[in-house]
Amino acid sequence: MMEETLEDLQRRICKAYGAEYTPPIGGSKVGIALQTMGFSPIHAVRHRPTETTCGWYIFAGDEWSDDPNFYQPVCVEHMADYCQFALPFLALPPGWWFHTDGKGSYGASFDEKLLLDPE
Repeated sequence: MMEETLEDLQRRICKAYGAEYTPPIGGSKVGIALQTMGFSPIHAVRHRPTETTCGWYIFAGDEWSDDPNFYQPVCVEHMADYCQFALPFLALPPGWWFHTDGKGSYGASFDEKLLLDPE
């Protein structure tokens, strides 16, 4: 039996949630709170992409911050080095959020407020 590829897994997750398969564009950036990696659970929201970002913002643990330095830009191709547990969910389209503990507990949902332009 062939091993499932990351794309296969992402497509399966999108299908399970009834979401369109919308992977980040290569070379785009993810905002990731590197100082929180190692905590659990992992939380992420996907806003609309910009010219340089894919829209994903990821942090771990229970505390997040509005501080502009909370997130650091990481190329989507390097996400496996920082937060491999997020990879299966990164093809969910803008407006989606997910959480995972990396041990089998996870969830995802659509929130139209994530599509609103920041004020």
